[in-house]
Amino acid sequence: MSSFFIKKRVISAAVNKGDLKRKSNADDGKGRSKKFNKRADEEISSDSENESAEPSRKQQDNEDDEIEETPQEKKLRLAKLYLDQLREEEDKKAEEESFEADLIAGRLQDDLLEQKGKLQRLIAKDLIAPDPEEVRLLRGHKLSVTCLVITPDEKYIFSASKDCSIIKWEAESGKKVHKIAGGRKGTEDRHVGHTAHVLCMAISSDGKYLASGDMNKLVMIWDPVTCKHLYKFVGHRGAVSGLAFRRGTHTLYSASHDRSIKVWSVDENAYVETLFGHQDMITGLDCLSRERCVTAGGRDRTVRVWKIAEESQLVFHGHEGSIDCVQLINEEHMVTGGDDGSISIWTVNKKKPVSTVKKAHGSHGNTGLEQPYWVSSVAALHNSDTVASGSHNSAVQLWKCGQGFRGLEPLFSIPVTGFVNSLKFSNSGKFLVAGVGQEHRLGRWWRIKEAKNGLYIIPLKRQAKEQEVVQ
Repeated sequence: MSSFFIKKRVISAAVNKGDLKRKSNADDGKGRSKKFNKRADEEISSDSENESAEPSRKQQDNEDDEIEETPQEKKLRLAKLYLDQLREEEDKKAEEESFEADLIAGRLQDDLLEQKGKLQRLIAKDLIAPDPEEVRLLRGHKLSVTCLVITPDEKYIFSASKDCSIIKWEAESGKKVHKIAGGRKGTEDRHVGHTAHVLCMAISSDGKYLASGDMNKLVMIWDPVTCKHLYKFVGHRGAVSGLAFRRGTHTLYSASHDRSIKVWSVDENAYVETLFGHQDMITGLDCLSRERCVTAGGRDRTVRVWKIAEESQLVFHGHEGSIDCVQLINEEHMVTGGDDGSISIWTVNKKKPVSTVKKAHGSHGNTGLEQPYWVSSVAALHNSDTVASGSHNSAVQLWKCGQGFRGLEPLFSIPVTGFVNSLKFSNSGKFLVAGVGQEHRLGRWWRIKEAKNGLYIIPLKRQAKEQEVVQ
């Protein structure tokens, strides 16, 4: 009986020592013997010590376990974190490398296709016609603008005119930066600059040299930055009607009304060679990065591709009248315009045009005596499917080439009054510049009095879509 109460009291002591004291005091008050109480207290104290020792031991064991496990857990956790971090870094690095590899591969593929002349970026479908208010007119020439070039960085535009002057413009602001004044006829000896109509211009792909050709049979080389005169090339026996630098070099090709093409090394200020073949005066010339150039032969109705290294030429027939302008789309394809009113797309693999649009700008004249509007200028956005043409029907027309350059579809037209004597796309395709005058660049068959001599800068907006590349 006593042991039962002792155990009970031991348990109660383990739970609450304060209660134990109260109970022991109460038992003493009931008159129990001191001996029993003493023994009970002894037993209680010994049991309570055991009971209290057990949780402390367990706590100590738990602490020991924690002390033993924490470094391992920490090591494992840190190791996992480090591995995860390494894995993430490697994945990211691999992703970046694959992305860079894809970019490089894409660039190399584009370069290869460009060299082969098979690159065609499909951007025409995304072009949006600009508002007439967005088209800017830059005025400064007294007579008709005959030619223009855009610097490779697209910051400046050079224009030349029948007033014998060359003007450097800032593309963004439209400000006139510099003017190389023209001289009067007979002042050739003392005047630095042109003293006859300037018919053509070209700028090197690095922007180091600017070339201009005039009716006085001269080719002049300028520094585009300072507009200082550097060299004068003499040798043609007729008006210089076409100029082009070979891309990536300072080799200059010049075409003339004397039916010849001359090759010059601008770096060495030297003449290289002359090429013959056309049967009439050459009206236009263009060149890209290959060692070859393309020319339009006027009334001999031929387009010729000159292979300089092989000393050979390819002859193409197709227009019904004089071929007045030519421009390369890529290394294998070109676009031409003529006074028969037609625009043609050519490939070097065929002697006839791949596609032709007749009366591209419509016709004018009395009923039964209609004449097509002459196509006085063409331009192509390199390695794309976008082409532009100009005439004197108060509009610049943009065209979309079909796949494989088969077929031409009209996109939209921009109202421009006067003779569009020159057209040039910026390298990025962000804008198109039209050189406009009251007269045709090669003569005075008509005069449009309401036209303004100057440059029209036409912005080319695109829909928010990624451009496609077709081989």
